[in-house]
Amino acid sequence: CSSDLFIVSNGTQFAQAASKAAANHPGGKFNPLLIYGPSGLGKTHLLHAIAIQMLRNNPQARICYISAEQFVNEFIDALRNKSTNHFHNRYRSGFDAFLIDDVQYLGGKERSEEEFFHTFNHLFGTHNQVVLTSDKPPKDLQGLEERLITRLQQGLVVDVKPPDLETRIAIFKSKAEADDLYVPDEVCLMIAGHIRNNVRELEGALIRLSAEASINGTEITIDMAREALADLLNEGKSNNLTIESINKCVCQYFKITIAELNSKSRERKYSEPRQIAMYLTRKYTKKTLPEIAMAFGGKDHSTVIHAIKKIQKELDRKSTRLNSSHVK
Repeated sequence: CSSDLFIVSNGTQFAQAASKAAANHPGGKFNPLLIYGPSGLGKTHLLHAIAIQMLRNNPQARICYISAEQFVNEFIDALRNKSTNHFHNRYRSGFDAFLIDDVQYLGGKERSEEEFFHTFNHLFGTHNQVVLTSDKPPKDLQGLEERLITRLQQGLVVDVKPPDLETRIAIFKSKAEADDLYVPDEVCLMIAGHIRNNVRELEGALIRLSAEASINGTEITIDMAREALADLLNEGKSNNLTIESINKCVCQYFKITIAELNSKSRERKYSEPRQIAMYLTRKYTKKTLPEIAMAFGGKDHSTVIHAIKKIQKELDRKSTRLNSSHVK
């Protein structure tokens, strides 16, 4: 769970750098640190990475990682058992760093929020590192008192944004490699092209593919992935893919422009992405061959047929080679 394993994109670069700085210089200028963003983008991963890096730097460090929900539940138990003094001592004196996840959970829970406010003030006042995560920036958190929001804003506030296509593909491939699972590039592209906002959904898609392949003894192909992930990819009810969205994904992946994709150039760096885009368009839209040909610079439909056959042949060849390697 190291921050080094956190695949960085333009939307997460600042958050990762801030997390490293807080871990390597606790109690410094990035104190408190608040990381916010939608669920499933790696905020908890960064909290864990901060804790691990702190322990690497100082194995004797006392670090508390807790969710806001757990903090509330423990405080309620302390009230019920009349052991609030023990609770105070535990969280205000027992740790060098305090990492709390999903601070928005405190909203509307007045007694718990007050306890957290005083805990926060004590830790900050004694220069202990405080790192928090939330699903929104402080000013948008509902149900929190203004005084706590002001405290959250007095340090560094950074956000994590949904990863771009290249980062989603890199994340998916990295997790597949970690699971020793071979997933063809075209399957990675298809899944990353559909799942845009949540890394956990990428992980879920990979788990489902792995289970499908293991249980049924099948290879992972586009057809198999499309069937196994139909509900996740929203292909069971309707197909939202268009030529434009397919071309955009292909161009982003191969780092070429739309004009280059639709050009008459036969250079492989342009022709191969063009053929893949034609293949995906034929497979995932209801466009006819002449319509596809027209969409790709007015080419003849025989060019589309050639592209589809070529890509399918290449997929079959890779599948056969993979089967042979498994037999060995």
